[in-house]
Amino acid sequence: MTCDEAKILLHALLDNELDAGHAREVEAHVAGCPACAAELAAQREMKAVLADTKLHYTAPPSLRARIEASIPQARPQPSRRSVLRGFAMGSAVSALAASGVVAVVLRQDDQQRILSEVVSAHLRSLQAGHLIDVVSSDQHTVKPWFNGKLDVAPPVIDLTALGFTLVGGRLDYIDARAIGAVVYKRRQHVINLFVSQTTSTERRPPRTQTMQGFNCRRWGERGLNFWAVSDIGGDELAEFVDKFEAAMKANVEG
Repeated sequence: MTCDEAKILLHALLDNELDAGHAREVEAHVAGCPACAAELAAQREMKAVLADTKLHYTAPPSLRARIEASIPQARPQPSRRSVLRGFAMGSAVSALAASGVVAVVLRQDDQQRILSEVVSAHLRSLQAGHLIDVVSSDQHTVKPWFNGKLDVAPPVIDLTALGFTLVGGRLDYIDARAIGAVVYKRRQHVINLFVSQTTSTERRPPRTQTMQGFNCRRWGERGLNFWAVSDIGGDELAEFVDKFEAAMKANVEG
């Protein structure tokens, strides 16, 4: 194990996110590397300081009063006649558009279900021993690992020089299908990039949604569906997706 690979995993070691095998590898490297040992000691000290610091802030009562004062007054209730008139007009429109509305609702429900599964998979990966099946910061090691395990191996691109460190990859399951998950880190924040095959070759532009406090940016490209999930801000996640797409396009054209 190199120093670069060990430094990527030091924080995971401190938080007990590594399985026994990977933990032993990192500990063995640290035992023989003064630089990594010093880095681990510094991270331990920082963790202890943050644990002892009182970070809770109680808002003053005046803040609640200002918020309540800024809320608009409730609108007057509509009359019974206007309500009945609205129902009559709405019924006519609904009769014409019912089939289309049902189709849209079903598609939205399916997308929300998939999004929920993606976020659940991201949460599972943050548990100890679930984040990575193949540990490497080398895209030429991670990509071949997927060969034979999936119908289509996900694109693996090293964005370390652009601020998003490639950590490794693993297999995961979304919508009852095995898919690839390529793992990156932004500082100490994990970014899971889930990739699955689709029959559609139409490009779908990136779109960000939030669920359970996580940002998820989804898009479609070249017969693949992508979901990038992390607790980093929406702007940073969009930056990650933009850089990934640009690098993937450059690889294809090159």
